[in-house]
Amino acid sequence: MTGTGPDDALVATFEAQRPRLISVAYRMLGSRADAEDAVQEAWLRLARQDASSIGNLNGWLTTVVGRVCIDVLRSRKAHPEASYDDVPEVVVIEDAGKPEDDALLADSVGLALLVVLDTLRPAERLAFVLHDMFAVPFAEIGQIIGRSEDATKMLASRARRKVQDTDRPTDEPRKRAVVEAFLAAARQGDFEGLLRVLDPEVTWHSHTSRGEVVRIGAAEVAVRAQRGARATADARPALVNGEPGVVVFRADGELLGVMACTIVDDRIVGIVSVSDPERLAEMGLR
Repeated sequence: MTGTGPDDALVATFEAQRPRLISVAYRMLGSRADAEDAVQEAWLRLARQDASSIGNLNGWLTTVVGRVCIDVLRSRKAHPEASYDDVPEVVVIEDAGKPEDDALLADSVGLALLVVLDTLRPAERLAFVLHDMFAVPFAEIGQIIGRSEDATKMLASRARRKVQDTDRPTDEPRKRAVVEAFLAAARQGDFEGLLRVLDPEVTWHSHTSRGEVVRIGAAEVAVRAQRGARATADARPALVNGEPGVVVFRADGELLGVMACTIVDDRIVGIVSVSDPERLAEMGLR
């Protein structure tokens, strides 16, 4: 570093915090690339700051990363058609229950949390992630999102209920039934039937060869589902990232797509699908 830049001690302190900050940002954004960008932005801001004026550097860095993540999430909501190059890892288990699937299932359930978190509003997500996963006090979280401590507790509690509602093993048959109803309505072109199983604020992240496309709202998702339904395709039930989903094959056995659905109160609140041929090829599904 030059004499005008951050000193070695500050660099070392930041680097020690980098893994934790990336973990926070990744759980907020669901994208490794975006998480690294958020942490890099925190470093740039720190480098311009008089570090001696910061009483709690760890807390300051967490605050900056949290605010950057909030801005990114709000930007995604405001510009749902934006593309993101970073594709989340997808774990697919077509026939769960076999011993060799145990390791995959553990990874899948972990990834499923990111899918669930994506259904939360930005402030809810930040409150839940920082408090429940990283033990940040509510008072500090409130300063990041501009809410009182009590209001922040309520946000985290609401988020916690949503997460817990998606993690009930006894509800798996009901969740599977919701997915099957969604597929049936899509194939039949039943717009009203699709609206009955979609949450009004459902979000669909579609990873294609052209990048990621995000669709928000039941009507928009229903229209896309109708257009994408393939009557001749073979859709098989699967566990995708710990959520009920489907893998879709063409008649000749070629994999066409993978989809996972996050379900709360018998409605689909989030969909993640992959149709990018290169990404599908990496899954090795036949």
